[in-house]
Amino acid sequence: MDIQDIKNRFGIIGNSPLLNRAIDIARQVAPTDISVLITGESGSGKEVFSHIIHQLSARKHGPFIAVNCGAIPEGTIDSELFGHEKGSFTGAHEARKGYFEVVNGGTIFLDEVAELPLGTQARLLRVLETGEYLRVGSSKVQKTDVRVVAATNVDVFDAVQNGKFREDLYYRLNTVPLKIPALRERKDDIHLLFRKFVADFTAKYRSPSVQLDAEAQQVLMNYSWPGNVRQLKNVAEQIAVLEKERNLTAQNLLHYIPQDHSSNLPMRVSKESKEDFSERDILYKVLFDMKRDMVDLKKLVAEIIREGGTPASVRENPQLFNQLYHDGDFPAVPQNTQPLVLHHPDNDIKNDFNFTPHTEEVEESLSLVEKESDLIKKALKKHKGKRKLAAQELGISERTLYRKIKELNLN
Repeated sequence: MDIQDIKNRFGIIGNSPLLNRAIDIARQVAPTDISVLITGESGSGKEVFSHIIHQLSARKHGPFIAVNCGAIPEGTIDSELFGHEKGSFTGAHEARKGYFEVVNGGTIFLDEVAELPLGTQARLLRVLETGEYLRVGSSKVQKTDVRVVAATNVDVFDAVQNGKFREDLYYRLNTVPLKIPALRERKDDIHLLFRKFVADFTAKYRSPSVQLDAEAQQVLMNYSWPGNVRQLKNVAEQIAVLEKERNLTAQNLLHYIPQDHSSNLPMRVSKESKEDFSERDILYKVLFDMKRDMVDLKKLVAEIIREGGTPASVRENPQLFNQLYHDGDFPAVPQNTQPLVLHHPDNDIKNDFNFTPHTEEVEESLSLVEKESDLIKKALKKHKGKRKLAAQELGISERTLYRKIKELNLN
């Protein structure tokens, strides 16, 4: 089967050399049982290539299943993939087969494979190398004959360097790398895809056909399309349903294309973006910030005692005083404050009495659990209970935040 036949069979549109190269690699590797790692941006069509590999292989009559690894909670991913025995954990009322047992003799497509926990990665490596696995809660070795096709939209090599993905699993999966080009790398295919999508949607919704003028076609090709084919298809559907003008100009088209070209899609994290802190890093940061604040507070108190009034540093920046005493034990300092002078209540003996303010150091709890709980509460309060935004504020994944909320009983 040549490349054009494959395009016709699987509904692939485009003549880009990069696209043709990817199809040719999939065609050549399909008859083998070699593991394939498909890489490409979100929405570029990675799952279509997993179907090509399966349908052109000797396993085409066997089962095929696509698993989104990022959508399965960390606590149940092992059970989903490898199955479990009755009573192996709370809620396991009966034994259950996992995907690797159900798809025996076929192909399993692991989308977002970089989202797998490290423990699950070790289990997957064993399946790839020996075809053996253990159900959760069982010591009996199970055998399976499954071909694994994996996909990810992150730089797995960077994940390996950061310790988030096993190096041995990376090389085991990456026997044959298959990169799907982004839509902006196939500019000549954009108009072809748009025409196909618009024709499909106008037929589906029984609306008049849509045409683009020359300037509109240029706008379509020059846009970066961070959501790739999926985003282009969504724009075509909006135009087919909502647009009253059926001969679109560039101005009409711009109403449906976001002006902000930055991408907010999941897992598209650039190297310049915020560092993904681990839980331990967050706790260390909290403790170091506390230590620095305590040192600053001690210096300020010592300066107050030494000068017998408000230090110059506080008079120049009263917000610093308010921040240090944010708990309400001390009144806020107004902008135009006068120096504070300490007086003894008995004015007759104030010159003969050496008054020394009594200070009592209160030991603050340094429990990591309490600080972690307090930090999570503050983040949730700041974002009004929106856990996704709170997780971004804390620099951890939303899945980790859900687990910590459950562990610390913060519901």
